[in-house]
Amino acid sequence: MTASRHLDAGRLRSPLLAPVGPYASLDVVARTGSTNADLRAAVAAGQPDRTALLAEEQTAGSGRRGRDWASPPGQGIYLSVLLRPAEVPMAALGSLAIVAGLALTDVTAELGVDAVLKWPNDVLAGPGRAKCAGVLAETVPSDEQAVVLGIGLNVLPMREPVRPGPGGLPATSLAEQGARITDRTDVAALLLAALHERELPWRRARGDLAAAGLLDDYRARCATLGQQVRLEVAGGRARLATVVDVDPSGALVVDDEGGRRRSVYAADVIHLRAVSE
Repeated sequence: MTASRHLDAGRLRSPLLAPVGPYASLDVVARTGSTNADLRAAVAAGQPDRTALLAEEQTAGSGRRGRDWASPPGQGIYLSVLLRPAEVPMAALGSLAIVAGLALTDVTAELGVDAVLKWPNDVLAGPGRAKCAGVLAETVPSDEQAVVLGIGLNVLPMREPVRPGPGGLPATSLAEQGARITDRTDVAALLLAALHERELPWRRARGDLAAAGLLDDYRARCATLGQQVRLEVAGGRARLATVVDVDPSGALVVDDEGGRRRSVYAADVIHLRAVSE
């Protein structure tokens, strides 16, 4: 199927907008600075749980640590969802990035694209394991607990070169990896549906990935497990470690150079080599 030029809001709303679908609000804008920033502002305005916003273009899209995310017009899916999971403790909200990663790889599998997850928030596709998607979850101060989940997914090849991310990861797209569908409306519909299917058990399990039945799926898809890695923490020095597990909160469990086992909740992770090599 060939790609259409614009996202079709009506075609997205038909199966996904309440009362038929799970989303309370679903809008598409031609251009914005950042869909995450827009929905952070929408929290204060009282926008409801499961408010979704997509943009054809972002001029100030960002990932972790404020890094730029290339968001050229008509090339990808730039999506944010406002969630108000009152039943999930604040300490468990960090595992939402894991949920989004699973939803993304549900979509890549549906489209016939070979992809894996790199902890904490990247989707790597193709034999060269280039970056195809990223996730950014941000909690928002509010009277009612709120988190904005942002997803950037490259659907079509970038017209301009994209600066490699941490570890020198190049960018790729679904189209470059042979996706059977590259119509962005169809891909966005698949992603929103998959996100709901993964987020619902996460919410019911109060953010516990194991209780939600999500942890084993994540372990099976996470290419970071079994890797020797370099951990880069904001404000700290880089450390080498071997990744041994992901725990039910979504934390990375590593053995450091001294053989001490510890949990890592936030860091840039650079894959160095598989331990078995």
